[in-house]
Order: sequence, then C-alpha cells, then structure tokens
Amino acid sequence: MGLFSFLTRNKTDDRDEAAPRPTRTLEDPGPVQADEGRAPAQAPEETPERPRPGSGFVEPDAWDIAALTAPPPPPTGETPRIGPIDPQHTAALQPKIVEVLKTVYDPEIPVDIYELGLIYEIIVDAERQVLVRMTLTSPACPSAQQIPNEARYKIKALPEVAEAWVEIVWEPPWDKDRMSEAAKLSLGFF
Repeated sequence: MGLFSFLTRNKTDDRDEAAPRPTRTLEDPGPVQADEGRAPAQAPEETPERPRPGSGFVEPDAWDIAALTAPPPPPTGETPRIGPIDPQHTAALQPKIVEVLKTVYDPEIPVDIYELGLIYEIIVDAERQVLVRMTLTSPACPSAQQIPNEARYKIKALPEVAEAWVEIVWEPPWDKDRMSEAAKLSLGFF
C-alpha cells in the first residue's frame, strides 16, 4: 500500500485488499450490500428536502446576493434641524468652535482637522444650534465615523451651544491646497 493511499482508497481497504468491495448498481440506489462476512453497511441518513428557490431560505454557508446588491440603508443619524444663519451668534461662537475643532485629530495624520482644511462651513442659528460642514481626506477614510462624531460631541460640550450636527460633504473634494501653512510645514510639504 502506498504512502498516500488514503487519498484514493476507502478506510476498509486498509484492512484487507483482497476482500470483495460492497457494490451498488445504478438501477438499485438502495443501501450498499455487504459481501462475505462483512457487517452490513448502515443506510445513509436521509437528507432533508431542499427548499425551493424563492422560499426565502438561505443556506448558512451561501452568499446572500440580495444583501450584496441591495441599496444601502438610510443613514441612522439625526437630520440637522437648524434654522437660518444668525450672524451675531455665528460671529460669537465661531472662534470657540474652531478652538474645539483644533482638538480633533485624524488618527493617521498628526494634524488637527481644522488645520488640515477639512472644515468647510460653520453655521449657528438664533437658537444656538450649530451645523458644521466638513469633508474627509478620502471617501475611504477608516476614521469616517470617529472624526465627525468626536467633533460633534466636543462642540455640543460647549455651554453656549444648544445642539450640534456635523455633516460630511464631498464637494468640493479635499486636496492638499486646503491645508494651512502650519499643517503643510508639520507634514513636510515645503
């Protein structure tokens, strides 16, 4: 018997190569009949009937193609409910908001999001509700959830702010020209 016989032979072949093998014919798909002194083989377990296509059953190891091709679910975040811009409140709160935004960093870049040029607009309404429109360095940014959430909750922590939202926008796209001189210097772009 060869070294890799387990690849080509049944377990029973190892005991006695000369013994006749159990046989089954195509016309008789019944249980295998044992030959000469061997114990009868047990009937295979019955397999459950496969569900019909469209029944909603998905085998555990199968891909759920519908989930892969379905449109994305609506965002779960709150919709900003901000009124018209109040120039007085915006002028009073904008420096404090900028100061807070300078404490939020992209984990991959040692520069804060304000100096990176990710903040496009800061809006404050008459009820001191704040909306910050910002972008990310890339749509595939691994911190796409963390950065806006951190910015929002730091702005909300200001005592003068009633509510805050951060909205991610992609137009205009971010590029290195939006960075401040200090950010370019610290990242070695000069």
